[in-house]
Amino acid sequence: MYDNMGEYSKALPFHEKAFQIRQKTLPPNHPDLANSYNNIGAWHKMTKQYPKALVFYEKSLQIREKVLPPNHPHLASLYTDISLVYVQMEEYSMANSFSQRSFDIRQSSLSSDHPDLKVHRELVEALRDKCK
Repeated sequence: MYDNMGEYSKALPFHEKAFQIRQKTLPPNHPDLANSYNNIGAWHKMTKQYPKALVFYEKSLQIREKVLPPNHPHLASLYTDISLVYVQMEEYSMANSFSQRSFDIRQSSLSSDHPDLKVHRELVEALRDKCK
């Protein structure tokens, strides 16, 4: 809620509390724990703390890659989030790698005229150009 209102400083304690509860009550590879890591990563991304965002996104990714099928939309979204962090850090090669993974999932699961596919194709192409 606070994230959506732009009151990021108020949001983090709630994300951290949810994480602590989930960490104590759930097995280490539970999808809800991945969601908590993802939420904290997103908070750090929104507050431009990109290295910290990557730490939490990577923890979320480690869980999601274990428990979700390889073409799951949550993976595609997370790959995009990671890619955008790398863009902000001007690490275009890494951004391109994650963006391509996101695009591949979307390409295999969405119709060829789906608007998300067009947006992600353009992102991949732009990042490819940055890497040249």
